[in-house]
Amino acid sequence: MNVLVFNCGSSSLKYRMIAMPDERELCSGEAQRVGPATAEPARIVHRTDGREEIVEVDMPDHSVAFDEVMKLLTRETRLVPDAFGHRMVHGGTLFAEATVADDVVVAQLETIAHLAPLHNPPAMKLLHACREKRGDLPQVCVFDTAFHATIPDYAATYALPRGLREKLGLRKYGFHGTSHEYVVEEAATFLDKPVGELNAVSCHLGSGGVSLCAVVQGRSVDNTMGYSPLQGLVMSTRCGDLDPAVTLSFLRQADGRTEPVEKLLNKQSGVLGLSGVSADIRDVFADIGAGGGGTRTGLAAQVYLWRMRKYLGAYLTVVGDVDAVIFTDTIGETVPLVRWTVCTDMDAFGLKMDAAKNARVTSASQLPADLSTPDSAVRILAIATNEELAIARRTYAALTGATTR
Repeated sequence: MNVLVFNCGSSSLKYRMIAMPDERELCSGEAQRVGPATAEPARIVHRTDGREEIVEVDMPDHSVAFDEVMKLLTRETRLVPDAFGHRMVHGGTLFAEATVADDVVVAQLETIAHLAPLHNPPAMKLLHACREKRGDLPQVCVFDTAFHATIPDYAATYALPRGLREKLGLRKYGFHGTSHEYVVEEAATFLDKPVGELNAVSCHLGSGGVSLCAVVQGRSVDNTMGYSPLQGLVMSTRCGDLDPAVTLSFLRQADGRTEPVEKLLNKQSGVLGLSGVSADIRDVFADIGAGGGGTRTGLAAQVYLWRMRKYLGAYLTVVGDVDAVIFTDTIGETVPLVRWTVCTDMDAFGLKMDAAKNARVTSASQLPADLSTPDSAVRILAIATNEELAIARRTYAALTGATTR
């Protein structure tokens, strides 16, 4: 079965064709600058068999982008899809697993689009286009929040009035679930352990979003993100945890207007707001190494790492008998300094990192890797994430009832 995986952004459409159950990648690409005309032309970057092709074409919306991607794929009979797998950021409380998108499901999805206003609406537009133009093929939605549906109520409930919580759907949903679930499965395979017996802390450290997940017997029991991806760790431009009174102060300053406050917390804070240099923590470390930036850059690095260490310690306690700490995504896979600083002096939790092993791992091509010392009670792993493959697995399972691992 050829599964065409779509990861839809507000102005982009990433895709990857994966042959299942062999898990062979057949092609991949990205439609860029979808929407209104920009200074540079809209284009599709298409990759297959180690070759890259760039096609410039107008794509005023995701429906047209879908048409243009399909034109590229159908030039070769081996790239004709049998099913579509859609990344859907938010499933609310309605969807706890990958789901075939029939009329009822699509109608339900429309009712929760407001929970992820930047992500779900463009994904829904693409879903509608796929169903309209290729209704002969099954569509499966895979939700970032689904893995966190197992978070217990005591961890997911905010201390707010019950009626208000239920009316507005206020609870911890958790995010990055597709990535967390994938690396947990990979870690279980690496350690030759059934995934249902694995206890771990998964650290998804992206160049943008960052979250930790506490995993007990292969199931998520807590995630640092909450009702939205804003909660938790310091991210590239998101503030993470914040005293609610600070937000109230911002609202007063903005005369009650939410837009500037939302922009401040989501797009102007985090590493960017702390450092004044860059939204990428790698640039902050480089600036410190070059002797620039002074105390402001140094403080940005300290706040970023301190928050991460604090949550790691908390989640190690939550999990209890921990088998592994897993680092993944751009920063987790390629920046030894972050892994070392977060794990060092954690002997009380059973973590002992091998400095030499850790320093050598700077690329996803070197993964998976065990970075712990032989006598470490907890394995410290770096594992490359692959959300598209995870979506293909869930799509295949939803359509066939078969598992791929």
